[in-house]
Amino acid sequence: MQPYCHSRFKATRRETREVKVGPVGVGGGNPIRVQSMTTSLTQDVEATVKQCIRLAEVGCEVVRITAPNKTAAEALGPIRKQFSAAGFEHVPLVADIHFLPSAAMVAVEHVEKVRVNPGNYADKKKFAVTEYTDAAYEEELERLHNAFSPLVLRAKELGRALRIGTNHGSLSDRIMNRYGDTPLGMVESALEFIRIAESHNFHDIILSMKASNPKVMIQAYRLVVEKMNLEGMKYPLHLGVTEAGEGEDARIKSAVGIGALLYDGLGDTVRVSLTEDPWHEIPVCQELVKRAHAHWEQSAQLPDSDRSEAHANFYEYQRRDIVDLSFGANAPIGNLEPPRVITPAHRPLSEHAEIVKDVLDINRKFKDAKVEGLLVEVASNDDLPHLANLAKALGTTVECIVVKCMSEDISLQGMEWSKDVRWMFICKYEEDCLEHAHQWAVQNDFLLAIDTNAQQVHAWAETIRKLGDGRLVFTRTGVPGDTHATGAYRALGDALKEIGTKAPLWVRVTPEMQVLQEDGFGNQLLEASMVAGNLFVDGMGDLISVENIGRADQATALAYNLLQAARMRATKTEYVACPSCGRTLFDLQEVTQRIKGRTGHLKGVTIAVMGCIVNGPGEMADADFGYVGGAPGKINLYVGKECVKFNIPEVEALDRLVDLISEHGKWVEPEAVEEAAQV
Repeated sequence: MQPYCHSRFKATRRETREVKVGPVGVGGGNPIRVQSMTTSLTQDVEATVKQCIRLAEVGCEVVRITAPNKTAAEALGPIRKQFSAAGFEHVPLVADIHFLPSAAMVAVEHVEKVRVNPGNYADKKKFAVTEYTDAAYEEELERLHNAFSPLVLRAKELGRALRIGTNHGSLSDRIMNRYGDTPLGMVESALEFIRIAESHNFHDIILSMKASNPKVMIQAYRLVVEKMNLEGMKYPLHLGVTEAGEGEDARIKSAVGIGALLYDGLGDTVRVSLTEDPWHEIPVCQELVKRAHAHWEQSAQLPDSDRSEAHANFYEYQRRDIVDLSFGANAPIGNLEPPRVITPAHRPLSEHAEIVKDVLDINRKFKDAKVEGLLVEVASNDDLPHLANLAKALGTTVECIVVKCMSEDISLQGMEWSKDVRWMFICKYEEDCLEHAHQWAVQNDFLLAIDTNAQQVHAWAETIRKLGDGRLVFTRTGVPGDTHATGAYRALGDALKEIGTKAPLWVRVTPEMQVLQEDGFGNQLLEASMVAGNLFVDGMGDLISVENIGRADQATALAYNLLQAARMRATKTEYVACPSCGRTLFDLQEVTQRIKGRTGHLKGVTIAVMGCIVNGPGEMADADFGYVGGAPGKINLYVGKECVKFNIPEVEALDRLVDLISEHGKWVEPEAVEEAAQV
């Protein structure tokens, strides 16, 4: 299987052709471009121009505007003129087209790029089941050719660019019936349109493969690059996780999906889709881009890796096969278990009373996001009595205490270890000490976390196999000189597989792993999401600790939120919420907040909040329930991708949504949740 990138261990930017969007070059040797989308009604020219100006002033390099019909498309003319007259002729505008080729033909006259959704453009999505013969499928392709060609020819004549923007939620019935609701279906949907454009010798194309599920999104982008490589295509990529939502959750989800691709050298322009005012998207984009460029520059200094890629699966999610271990009485580790979270104490052991208070406060604050493992540092032998007192005070509050000894002079012999918790000790032993440490762990029923690297695993293969997998966990804290942070864990995981061990892997996000050594929770959140999220979406990681953040509560919450974003563990309600645009039929920000206020206590339930029907049913196929704008002042409610309630007055819709959740047995009263948390 050919890799989708130059190397999984060294970030080399993918070579692409340059596509000019007006005066702005995308791809080629250009920096990654940041963009966003207006949320005003497009026909309100004054409001839309104001939003374009505000976006440009905060650094947006490409501004997208919805054009759902010919009237909105015609408004793009005066919008472009007024935006240019305000001094922003250098900032290109993009028309967002879904269903109507007629609107696209008007829009292309006024703006520098037109985005078309191949699942909606001159196609249909009714979730109809139809068996297409090859001949019937070819007839459909011919119909698409006739529908799309006029836009291609006019764009070529005017010097416009096109974005073929596939959405996981809006694949056509034809694609769904031939390829299924899959990343391959997303890719083939785009390639059909590219081949039409290429038949007219048109190549000013940018591609996107968006999904609300970062796993699907990442797999689709990887696959489209591999397919393009096979066909000699070098089109730039626009990256984004669609319907990401708002707040920290949306930033984490976006950083997981976009960051994973940037780490592998993919991406030429990005948008972070937030259910917030669009200018709030730009700083997040800029931070991701800054990290990507720094990462690529650092990786350019690394030697090429000769590591094998033969056993890697790039395009399908498959969790690494591991043995079953106990991380505590109520926290097993295994293939069918969620990854376990280890919380750094971030206090010296002399403050053991404060550490206990922190643990109890976190458990009260986050309910399901408990402190499962607690990472503490033993600085000297003087800390050992404090460690014993900590364990005694905690009792069974945590599942496992993870001990990192900061000095080789520390003697653990003769300690009385509490039986209320599991104990795990971090080891950096040389090979000749490993067997002795393992014997000590067996005698005391401890776990050993081996902080090592791929080279040592291969060198110690015989010893590791002899010790077996019943006590060992593997991890690493630093970045070697021949790879990056994600690559270090990839190499370690590959090495474990190659020597035949199924010991679990502990992903630690340490300060040393940051591409940029910057303070601030927002920056550290992005760093952790880019490093660890990349690994978990590939099924690599059985424990996680976020150690680049100095507060235990923030580190705990981020670890759980990161696992939820990577679809590895659900500890709270999941929201699929689209960013607002001119198609939106209600105030998305206000409604989303009301829905979260009413349903945010529901664990393991996914609710989609969609402003219109464009991507609604398909994007909600991954959700349990959907709240979708059907008409002005009217809401449609969905179960999965099936609309079950039509045209409900907006003032009643939230109550009806709660009724629907209750009818399907997934409603729990908030009081019951509080009581369960206290117990």
